[in-house]
Amino acid sequence: MKYVLIFLGSGAGGLSRYILSTLVYDAFPGGFPVGTLAVNWIGCFLIGFLSALFGRFVLPPDLRLFVFVGFLGGFTTFSAFGLETYNLLRERELPAALLNFLLANGAGIVLVFAGFLLFQIMIKVMR
Repeated sequence: MKYVLIFLGSGAGGLSRYILSTLVYDAFPGGFPVGTLAVNWIGCFLIGFLSALFGRFVLPPDLRLFVFVGFLGGFTTFSAFGLETYNLLRERELPAALLNFLLANGAGIVLVFAGFLLFQIMIKVMR
């Protein structure tokens, strides 16, 4: 049953991400990724709010899976990164929080470039 809840939550989150980012891109056309930024910001706000809510009230563990792993995981994994970094800061683990921030963002961007580069190399080799 847990897998079904995650599956359904992920679908709802992914669809919500698509609809919201499309609406934002339509409202603010241009080259800047404003739709993705809006989704990531909203996801970060939601995971903070819902984490506080779930910490205050006893709610079923399956609901937590549906919301955090499923819906927010489908909506944006950036929200999980934001919560994990916040928790490190709250626990006064500043070096770990900084490292998480730098690795997730810096290495993430480097890996995007690496993925593009690998694809270009593969295309050249296949010719």
